[in-house]
Amino acid sequence: MVLPMDSYTVYNKSLLTDLDFKVLGELYQPIIGDRAVCLYCTLVNDLKKKEIISEVFSHHHLINVMQCSLNSLEEAKEKLEAVGLLEVYLREDNSNNYIYVLYNPLSYTEFLNHPILNVLLYNTIGKEEYQNIVNFYKVPKINLKNYKNISKRFDEVFSVVATSSYFQNEDLIYKEKAKLNISEIDFDLLLSGIGKDIINEKLFTKEVKELITNLAFIYNIDISSMQSLIIANLTKSGSIDKEALRKSARNFYQFNNQGGLPTLVYNKKTSKEKKVSNFSSNKEKMLYIFENTSPYLFIKSKYKDGKVILRDLQLIESLLVDLKLPPEVVNVLLDYVLKVNNQKLNKAYVLSIASNWKRLGIKTALRAMEECINEYKKKNKNSSKVVESKEKLPDWFNEKIAKKDVLESEEKELKEMLENLN
Repeated sequence: MVLPMDSYTVYNKSLLTDLDFKVLGELYQPIIGDRAVCLYCTLVNDLKKKEIISEVFSHHHLINVMQCSLNSLEEAKEKLEAVGLLEVYLREDNSNNYIYVLYNPLSYTEFLNHPILNVLLYNTIGKEEYQNIVNFYKVPKINLKNYKNISKRFDEVFSVVATSSYFQNEDLIYKEKAKLNISEIDFDLLLSGIGKDIINEKLFTKEVKELITNLAFIYNIDISSMQSLIIANLTKSGSIDKEALRKSARNFYQFNNQGGLPTLVYNKKTSKEKKVSNFSSNKEKMLYIFENTSPYLFIKSKYKDGKVILRDLQLIESLLVDLKLPPEVVNVLLDYVLKVNNQKLNKAYVLSIASNWKRLGIKTALRAMEECINEYKKKNKNSSKVVESKEKLPDWFNEKIAKKDVLESEEKELKEMLENLN
């Protein structure tokens, strides 16, 4: 974790133009967010007149300029790293020193044909906005059928004379494009399952490996399924039809996800793993689970057979994608509604609370838990009869319950959920 007193230096491996900044704002920003783009521009500005290497700054400088918290800065930095716009190098000393290497964004052509970024942009901004962007960057086609190319060649215009000198200039600045940082899949295992008699290993060039890695990530395809997709998309000559593979991977995902397309959720990380015994209260344990479990895994843990029904998945998708609630807030909402509504996820009830939380700007699990208490008190206050509630409340609901020892069954459930995080 970066600390305010840690120093950093910006090293520039890019040649930025106005069009690059336009690509950052129109194409990258919907995916990585405005704060990540702001950080990139701030680091560019840190270069000032020294276009290659900046002077030494502290991270306190970044926090002041961007007017954000240290956690927000860390999240923005990681998103830039993920899409290849930034590489980070660390030298540990009495105070840590970082080198931030900046890379050029992809061109609009490369971005809009990228197997991951292109799909994510479409799914983030929607069909209409996406088509507007594509139309803007489209080059109108000119019919040259009745025209003849009469352009002069180099040797027709210039003559080359003998010279005794040869100049080779090294270490000149040039554009180095951003590249997504994704863990590569096990290609040895992939190839062993296909067989050398079916496909030539030499066909797995760097470009093909990168495509397969990207497709496996974005469409959540395991090794076995990817083997089948590759075999199904071999040409008659035995090479891999890359465009057909992309289409098959997308169809594979949509078939397994009721026609939906993938989206990105920022993965929060904790500085170290926690165990049940490390928590002082049940409320603390649940807060950790809310913050570190995906809503899918959380709701899955509530099913005895571990199979989530489609209706609940669609409800979670609506909370995450349509209302754009943070995953940890969704988890609190699901837990609260299940407990006070006899283990039933009433869609109308869930969405009414979710819409209210969206208006209130609730973005953390702790704030959501506090709002649940307000919601419950309001519900009982408006009741026509003042009676003792028989609803089973979440274990984290109030301080008295939070300070009690957890029941054995609840302890077991918490352990199982915590194990899913590791």
